[in-house]
Amino acid sequence: MRKNQSPSKPAKPGTIAVVKGSPSHELRIIGGQWKRSKIKVIDKPGLRPTPDRVRETLFNWLGQDLTGWKCVDAFAGTGALGFEAASRGAQSVQMFEQDAQLVSLLMDTQKRLGAHAVQVQKGDAMMALQRIAPGSLDVVFLDPPFEALFFEKALQAAANAVAPEGWVYLEAPQKWQDEAIQACGLVSVKHMKAGAVHAHLLQRPSEG
Repeated sequence: MRKNQSPSKPAKPGTIAVVKGSPSHELRIIGGQWKRSKIKVIDKPGLRPTPDRVRETLFNWLGQDLTGWKCVDAFAGTGALGFEAASRGAQSVQMFEQDAQLVSLLMDTQKRLGAHAVQVQKGDAMMALQRIAPGSLDVVFLDPPFEALFFEKALQAAANAVAPEGWVYLEAPQKWQDEAIQACGLVSVKHMKAGAVHAHLLQRPSEG
């Protein structure tokens, strides 16, 4: 997830809290089997962990138990959402990240947690999404760099990858309008704004 985090607050159930006080920061997984486990966050231009309040709201929207879900954490960054999904029982979480340093940290976290459901892959998230079997996922966490010019293509690829009634979570610098979302094959279900972040929960409509 890319950088723009909210001020530090006491953690609430269902969130991943930011723990400060050292040159590098840490995220703490709050829910599931790795509750209180930490994820290292380095100070890196463009790295924007999803704000605490947004993460809390997202997992309330999705439900706290993701047992059996197949997930993709595209543009993974810290991997906060993907590791939280795996902690809550997801069957598989594929993480895609281009930055070699971040990939190394993701792999270190995966190994330390023993997160066997998590697969970390270095590569382009857009290309990876386009290669995923259509209708094979339950949720895609989609958090492109805010300066990216391919939001529409990423949404279309994510919509194709999730099953009917599957979910796409999108962070963007502005609110997406219903017409633009529908043009990508999705419908808007929830939206919230936290600072500069617009968080959207989108769904692929059921067929027929």
